[in-house]
Amino acid sequence: MKKGIIIYQSKYGATKKYVGWLQEMTGFHCVEIPRATLDEAAQYGIVVLCGGIYASGIAGLSFLKKNSGKLKGKKTAVFCVGASPYDEGALAEIQERNMTGDLKGIPLFYGRGAWDESKMKFMDRALCKMLQKSIEKKDSSTYEPWMKALVSAAGQSCDWTDKKYLEPLVEYLRGEEGM
Repeated sequence: MKKGIIIYQSKYGATKKYVGWLQEMTGFHCVEIPRATLDEAAQYGIVVLCGGIYASGIAGLSFLKKNSGKLKGKKTAVFCVGASPYDEGALAEIQERNMTGDLKGIPLFYGRGAWDESKMKFMDRALCKMLQKSIEKKDSSTYEPWMKALVSAAGQSCDWTDKKYLEPLVEYLRGEEGM
């Protein structure tokens, strides 16, 4: 059995950047979700799914949900990427919302991504602007970390990607029976 595979979905490039770094660190094979097959994933002892967070959902997670029964017994992890700063509470909410059913015991890791409205599709940009406006109506002292990040990123191009976010995931993968 081969060591590991990274299956990913990247919309604007931050997730793909993390996947490149993770591949350098692990030597794992990489494949984008549209080209990923269960037969290919089943050849590996470790499966890592990487995807961006959009409206509290993790892009590409449907691949794991659909194939979780056939991937049982493999060391599996999910690495999600978002524009917000790392926040334990927010990550717990993402985990509770996404890691349900057969995915419940799979560890979830987080990396901060990037923000560039000029690269966003019209609908994503419009939704973000609406959300920003609704947040700005609130008392700023009540903002959650993701709200502060969203309001402060408006109109800017920001790249918060950093290899350090991969360290907990790589440590997990190196654990017993790992890499």
